[in-house]
Amino acid sequence: MTPIRVLIADDHPMVVDGIRAVLETFDDIQVVGALSSGQEVIDRFEALAPDVILLDLNMPNVGGLSATEIILERRPETRVLILSMHDSPEYISTALRHGARGYVLKDVPTEEIRTAILTVHGGAQYLCTGAESRLTPGTADGREPLTSREQTILLELAQGKSNKAVALALEISVRTVETHRKNIKRKLGISSTAGLTRYALEHGVLQGTSVDL
Repeated sequence: MTPIRVLIADDHPMVVDGIRAVLETFDDIQVVGALSSGQEVIDRFEALAPDVILLDLNMPNVGGLSATEIILERRPETRVLILSMHDSPEYISTALRHGARGYVLKDVPTEEIRTAILTVHGGAQYLCTGAESRLTPGTADGREPLTSREQTILLELAQGKSNKAVALALEISVRTVETHRKNIKRKLGISSTAGLTRYALEHGVLQGTSVDL
């Protein structure tokens, strides 16, 4: 089996060295690099082509949240796994809204980090016990549910339609579409139309499947 390519990004050398040393003992994981800032990640991740990025939230130049958005805009198939010392619900839910597939606290055993890597690489979400327990039941994806009208508008927008075209299709005002669009972006933590399209594709919205947002 081809090893999972992992990039580690953290500005604490001891953390990086410790995680790297352990991960390199596993045959199913290949550490392709270790970087110390969000800007380095943005500059180099495409060349390194990792399957999974272990990403700290608080790093110099560019933070983990901004880096996550940029990573997923450029290479949507990359899985971002947040590695953080922060266990507050706000940190966890915000990271998930920005597209992270998992959240692991830095004090977990390294074996659990490997489990998290395998899980997110397989397409599932992973929250370590400490992170999962901090979220309110029913909000494990960190997202506020969309209304049925917002889901309909998301489908229209994800097809590349302008606000005016959506308004005409649904027989509502352009201003109403703009308001819904802002609410959708806020709830999903997505700042761009491309991000909305990616979300719709990943959650089956564009295929017309039923999806619980």
